[in-house]
Amino acid sequence: MKTYIAFLRGINVGGHHKVPMADLKTELQKLGFKNIITILNSGNIIFDYTDEEITTLEQITTTQLENTFGFPIPTIIRTVNTIQQLLKQNPFSAIEITKDSRLYISFLKTTVTTTLQFPWQSEDESYKILDYKNNTIISALDLSKSKTTKAMAILERSFGKDITTRNWNTLLRIEKQLK
Repeated sequence: MKTYIAFLRGINVGGHHKVPMADLKTELQKLGFKNIITILNSGNIIFDYTDEEITTLEQITTTQLENTFGFPIPTIIRTVNTIQQLLKQNPFSAIEITKDSRLYISFLKTTVTTTLQFPWQSEDESYKILDYKNNTIISALDLSKSKTTKAMAILERSFGKDITTRNWNTLLRIEKQLK
């Protein structure tokens, strides 16, 4: 058995695409997932499964959930080791954090070539993409410079729609569950 973390895109956001966590857990158990832990209500799942190719796991999970809930639920999966390494590196350690700071990790399903040069920042300097490597984008938003941002639109335009984003605090909550 190996431990994985699944990130589901677009569930339970703004009252749309509702997926009760108990139902989600039941569907994942049907796939043979073990020791399932859901974190928050937005599709963050720690689970154990036999050593399997991640793309295969993503596909069977996405198919099962769409068949059950009736709408697409894109799934991006990482190994626990990948997430622990990211947390250990703390890609935000050089940033001055204020009450207006929002730190984001975006996971891509596949490698994408982009023309952006890193670090990159928006014209109003409110949004910065600090780095992109290993199908992971590290970005930060400063709400003191802009209350409205097109950050997610920038990410989708630059990297495509096979992406899901989490606040750094969500990853810290996942880390607590791994201990």
